[in-house]
Amino acid sequence: MKEAELHQRSGGKCELCGATEGLEHFEAGPESAATADASVLLCAKCRAQIEKREELDAAHWTVLSESMWSEVPAVQVLAWRMLNRLRNESWAADNLDMLYLPDETLAWAKATGDHENDASVDLHRDANGAVLQAGDTVVLTRSLDVKGTSLNAKLGTVVKNIRLVENNTEQIEGKIEGQVIVILTKYVRKQGA
Repeated sequence: MKEAELHQRSGGKCELCGATEGLEHFEAGPESAATADASVLLCAKCRAQIEKREELDAAHWTVLSESMWSEVPAVQVLAWRMLNRLRNESWAADNLDMLYLPDETLAWAKATGDHENDASVDLHRDANGAVLQAGDTVVLTRSLDVKGTSLNAKLGTVVKNIRLVENNTEQIEGKIEGQVIVILTKYVRKQGA
């Protein structure tokens, strides 16, 4: 029901940038308000940048100068949050000065504390600075003794289908000789990078 409402309301477009591909429902509101008004339809690019899984592309977000005027509170909230993250860009600062949110909507927008962050994004990166994604294959750049086991992971060992450790961009998980271990990202190189 909610998904159909969002598609109808948005005209089948991302409610922030207008893209028509890869649209998904995104909950922008407090958990207690699981309604269409607290949700938006977003493209994959907007969602990845909002969730800080991708570097912010300021040029992509210039569309906020239009979408911030939406009558949908959830769209207003996301526009306000993203404008705050991009506030070092002159166009974003100008839009923030123009954007008015009612007190209740402003409190909702501030609830995540996201507006206090800058545009920087913490991503899992390998020893060479390449961005790591879940499911990537990496190669060990040095031999590692695995604590609590007799396992010694040799230099050059290939680790397939890695998992990213949440809330710690310096660690990934991978399987070596059937054991799942935590590996520091500074000791791996993304294969093919």
